[in-house]
Amino acid sequence: MSVELRAITKTFGALVANDAISLRVEDGEIHAILGENGAGKSTLMNILYGLLQPDSGEISVDNKSVTINAPSDALAVGIGMVHQHFMLIPVFTVAENIVLGHEKTKSLGTLDLSQARAEIARISKEFNFDVDPDAVVETLPVGIQQRVEVIRALMYNAKVLILDEPTAVLTPQETDELLTVMKRLKSQGTSIIFITHKLREVQAVADRITIIRRGKVVGTALPSATQEELATQMVGRPVVLALNKKHPAPGRSLLAIKDLTVTDNRGVELVKNINLEVRAGEIVAVAGVQGNGQTELARAILNLEPHCRGEIQIDGENILGRSVSDAIHSGVAFVPESRELDGLISSFSISENLILDVFDKEPYGKKLAMFPSVVRSEAEKRIQEFDIRTQSVTDPVSSLSGGNKQKVVLARELSRPVKVVVASQPTRGLDVGSIEFVHERMIAERDAGRGVLLFSTELDEVFALADRIAVMYKGEIIDIVPATISRSDLGLLMAGVKQVKA
Repeated sequence: MSVELRAITKTFGALVANDAISLRVEDGEIHAILGENGAGKSTLMNILYGLLQPDSGEISVDNKSVTINAPSDALAVGIGMVHQHFMLIPVFTVAENIVLGHEKTKSLGTLDLSQARAEIARISKEFNFDVDPDAVVETLPVGIQQRVEVIRALMYNAKVLILDEPTAVLTPQETDELLTVMKRLKSQGTSIIFITHKLREVQAVADRITIIRRGKVVGTALPSATQEELATQMVGRPVVLALNKKHPAPGRSLLAIKDLTVTDNRGVELVKNINLEVRAGEIVAVAGVQGNGQTELARAILNLEPHCRGEIQIDGENILGRSVSDAIHSGVAFVPESRELDGLISSFSISENLILDVFDKEPYGKKLAMFPSVVRSEAEKRIQEFDIRTQSVTDPVSSLSGGNKQKVVLARELSRPVKVVVASQPTRGLDVGSIEFVHERMIAERDAGRGVLLFSTELDEVFALADRIAVMYKGEIIDIVPATISRSDLGLLMAGVKQVKA
């Protein structure tokens, strides 16, 4: 089934999110829409799926004009969508989630899931999804939850499948599996609109690429285009994909983790007897499949985990068991895994978010008093230095794109005296331009004599930034290796195979 969008325009106040965008997706084609965060990709797809209404423009399916006022209209003409943030109810089973809104009942009014279970099992077998219809969604890994969303779309006869940033929350292994699924869907006649900013993935699966920048289509390309060519079109300027990194010159120990164990409320060990050192002037990357204790280890350094034993020394001073404020003021900068949940207060302004950890310290404030003129002037300096794209420092931080939100977090954390930077998935969900910026800041911190502890599931990022790599598996660091290790050997370590020679 083919889909065409003609001159789609959508504005939000003074912001033109989509400016007369036109594109066509052919029958049985994987069509990638490539662009930075905030370029208008998701807005365009929300219009196609009926979640938003365009100010002007036309949509046609198989060369016939259609009106899509709601997702039910989109499904009726064969368009399904898997959102970046899954639309699943965690406490429901797979089958219950899939029939939601399409429920069938038995004679006594009880829910009839037998047909749904059978259809889920059929689709799961056909695409090798390995999804149990009776599994509770909150117990499933993120990659399997995404497959549930795909199954739901296919069960309701989606001939065109919109995948909005589908790999943003996936591990490298889950990403590879999804790309294989996309090729299988295409071979069976499904058209796929693949929204992303990840160049490697586009080149792996796309038939054609449309590039959007600041609400406009700025070009089309084939996957044979180089990553540099695609990145330049996305950002509107040449992008340096290869980092210029000096040879490390490590100094004294700035972060020393000794015999650290983290348990949950039931006493189950999530992090087991960790010993790790980060020295001045080096980047140590913690690599591993998500869910092997990295999140808990990063949080423990900030005293965010309540059940810990061992030692965490910042420049020789043990901070474990003290407050979060003590960890911050000992010289720890923290870029959390989720900027939305742990990095920002969405209802606060950009300027307020930039001083969350120093609002009571001079020159920003003293005790219960804040100095608004200083807060504003310093915020404007940070916006300039970190290239945060906004109309005003008084705008709510929720109005920013993902990349600009991450820049706010970096600007706050790196604009005070810092000894150790703990960065947890710092480029997750970011576009190539924002990734370039974050990487350059991490290198700058290392070259300025700070210690950097990087948690990342992106192997390209690990190899680009790390001086040494610590590999976590089931809560333990099973080896610490030089960054010269091969990708295949690192992959074996991440799978728990210890006997690897770097």
